[in-house]
Amino acid sequence: MTEFVLVPGLFTGPEVWRETAGALAAEGARVHVADLGTATSLEAHIARVVEAIDTAAADTVEGQDIVLVGHDYGVYPALGAADRRAERIARIVYVDSGLVQDGALGLAAVPDQELRERLAAEGDTDGDTDGGTEGALPVPAREEWQRWGSTAGLSDEALTRLTAHASPHPLGTLLQPLRLTGAAQKLPTTGVLCAESGATIDAVRMLLSFGDPAIQALVRPDVTFFELPTGHWPMLSCPAELADVLLRAAADEGTRLEPVAEDESAEPAGSGYLRPFLLDVPEIPRERHGTIDLYVPEGAAAGEPRPAIVIVHGGPVPEAARPTPRDWPTMVGYARLAASHGAIGVTLDHRLHAVTAYPAAADDLAAAVAEVRADPRVDADRIALWFFSGGGPLTAPWLSEAPPWLRCVAASYPIMAPLPGWGVNDPRFRPADVVARGGTLPFVLIRVGREASAVAATVAEFVAAAAAGGAPVEVIDVPDAPHAFEGLDHSDRAREAVREAMGRVLDSLGLTLKLTPKLRTTR
Repeated sequence: MTEFVLVPGLFTGPEVWRETAGALAAEGARVHVADLGTATSLEAHIARVVEAIDTAAADTVEGQDIVLVGHDYGVYPALGAADRRAERIARIVYVDSGLVQDGALGLAAVPDQELRERLAAEGDTDGDTDGGTEGALPVPAREEWQRWGSTAGLSDEALTRLTAHASPHPLGTLLQPLRLTGAAQKLPTTGVLCAESGATIDAVRMLLSFGDPAIQALVRPDVTFFELPTGHWPMLSCPAELADVLLRAAADEGTRLEPVAEDESAEPAGSGYLRPFLLDVPEIPRERHGTIDLYVPEGAAAGEPRPAIVIVHGGPVPEAARPTPRDWPTMVGYARLAASHGAIGVTLDHRLHAVTAYPAAADDLAAAVAEVRADPRVDADRIALWFFSGGGPLTAPWLSEAPPWLRCVAASYPIMAPLPGWGVNDPRFRPADVVARGGTLPFVLIRVGREASAVAATVAEFVAAAAAGGAPVEVIDVPDAPHAFEGLDHSDRAREAVREAMGRVLDSLGLTLKLTPKLRTTR
C-alpha cells in the first residue's frame, strides 16, 4: 500500500489532480493533494505540504510509504517539506520540472525568460521571509497557456477547465530562495519527463555524456526516469497514464542512467557526437586559434584562397563539458570531410550553455566567422555555415540579412525554434518567421525520422514556412536515423545523406564532391 502526496504547480490547485488521484485510488493507493491556497511565501507553501505529509503519515500503517509528487513549481515546496520530513518520504517524484537545489528560486519554474528577468529585477531575492514582493502572477488567458508550457495533448475541454480553475500565483513564493539542510538529498527520486515539452530520456543521457555535474549526481540505482508523450499538464492530458507511471515509480521501476565509460575506447552512452564519425575521413591536422579550429587542405597556403565551411555545434552544452564541442568526433568529422574536398573546415566553441544564451552564442559565431574570413587562406566571398541540433535557432539572423559572401546554410537534425518549455520568445531566433518572407539563400536540411516529436514539430513548421515563402530549402531525409545519428547510425543511407548534404554545400561554394552513382541518382 502506498500513500501519495500530490503538489500542484503554477496557477493550479487540488482540482487539477482529480483524475490522476482517482486512478491511483482505484488501484488501492491512498492519495492526499496539498492545497497551497493563497499563501504568499514559499515557507508558507512548504508548511502546507508538511501538513499534508503529516496527515498522510497519520493514516499509514506499517509497510506503507509516502511518495511525494511535485509538478513544475510544486517541486519547490515539495522538496522543502521533504527536507523537514525526510524520515517519512520513500520517494520524491518530479513531474515535468527541472532539478532543484538549495538556494534555488521558484522563479525558475516561470518559463518565459523576459518575465523571469523582469520579476527578478523588480523583486527582492535576498532571502527575506516573504520574498520581498507583494502581488501575484495573473491567470493566463485560455490562448496564453502555451507560454507556460506545451499544451500538447490537452483537449479543448481540458484547456477550458485549466483556465476556469486557475488562480493567480503569489509572487513572493517565487522570489524566496529554497533553503535545504540536505536531509532529503539522498532520497530515491523519479523524474517524469514530458516529451512534448522537449524533455526526453535521450536528452538527459546526452547531458550526462556532456559531463553536466547535476545530471551526473543522478547516476544512482535509486534514481529513475519515465517519459510520457504529452505536454506540460499530463494530469489533464493523460491522467491514467500518469497514475500508472506514479505507481511504477513507487515500485522502484523506471529507466536508470548508466555512468559514462571512463575507458576512452568504450562508446559513451547517450551521445552520438562523442562516438566515431560514420565516414572514414583523412587525418587532417587542426590549427587552433583561440576558440576556433581550422582544418586546412594540403597546399591551401600556396594556392588560391579556399572557401570555408563553418561547423556550428548545438546545445545547450554545459560550460564544464569536456571535450568541448569543437573536439567532438562528429564536428571534427564534418570539418575534415570538407577539407578533404578542398574547403577549409572550421569548428568552434560558442557560449550556448543555456537556452537563454542564444544572443551570446550568436555574437560568438559572428566573431568567429569574421576571424575566419580575415584569414588570408580563406576566400572571404565563399563561406557556408552548417548548424547542428540546438544550433538551429542561430540560423535566423543569417537568413534574415544574408551577406553576399554567405553562399549556403545547412542544418542537421536542427531544433528550428525554441521548444515550449524553454520560455525563450526572442523573435531574433525563429527561422520559420524569416523564411516565410522568402529569400534566395540555399538551405540544406538533414531531417531524421527518429526525432523527438517536439523537435520534429519545429522542423515541420520551418519547412512549411519555407514552402509558403518560396525560400529554397532542400530536405534530405534519413528515415530510420536518430538525432545525432553520425555516431549512432552507420548505415548506407546515413552515410549517403552526409555525403549528399556535403555535396550540396560544396556545390554552392564552387567545389565538387566525388559522388557514387547511387548518390547521383538521388540528386
